[in-house]
Amino acid sequence: MITQAAPAKAPSFFSTSTVFIGRSIRHSLRNTEALLMAIMLPIMLMLLFTYVFGGALDPGGNYVDYVVPGIILLCAGFGSSSTAVDVSGDMTNGIIDRFRTMPIHSKNVILGHVTASLARNLLATAVVIGVALLVGFNPTATFMEWLGAIGVITLFILAFTWLYAAIGLVAGNPAAASGYGFALLFLPYLSSAFVPTSTMPNWLQWIAENQPITPVIETIRSLLTGTPIDNQAWWAAGWCVLIILASYLWASWSFKRKAGRR
Repeated sequence: MITQAAPAKAPSFFSTSTVFIGRSIRHSLRNTEALLMAIMLPIMLMLLFTYVFGGALDPGGNYVDYVVPGIILLCAGFGSSSTAVDVSGDMTNGIIDRFRTMPIHSKNVILGHVTASLARNLLATAVVIGVALLVGFNPTATFMEWLGAIGVITLFILAFTWLYAAIGLVAGNPAAASGYGFALLFLPYLSSAFVPTSTMPNWLQWIAENQPITPVIETIRSLLTGTPIDNQAWWAAGWCVLIILASYLWASWSFKRKAGRR
């Protein structure tokens, strides 16, 4: 007598997520050029601003202490931008169609990209901080202040990675995703990353002080070098949580809309 086999049990959300996270991390390790550029570009900018522009911006020689928090965020933002290209590649090369034929949570492919980006950017940030210490960065932070700064950096990376993931989902192809994401990399230049906002024209000063990057930079700067923090930490956390929530909802809606109509 022929008996019908029981249907295969679908893997759990945790199992699917683990597989997709491992897949994205392996892709990151194989794409060594992108990983090296994510580390080398912020380091080159730090050396440029410290040794070429630093003497004019701060004749006292302490400009490296001022600029390093901005370079850390520039590194995190640049590294996160590759998420948009990776997600767009998955949405256009047919792999999502393959995943949707399997009894798995195909949306977890986005979670895999986000988690891999977080790990990749934390590693790049650690390298940048190490080089900053070699070129004269002199933080005064205690152990708890270092933990606080790492927490803020992690929250910022998550926020911008989810935002880039959503951009990758709505972009028509990886080249378009790269172009859209590149525009966000200018935000640190319109903040207090490289010069105090008080030195800017009034109309630009208002923009620089009320955009998300500035409170994150000021919070990291305060934790690492002891400058006044005021209420910048609350603004930094609020902006990051808001971007994470909005980007997650945008990414979820875009994935359902694009993957569902294939």
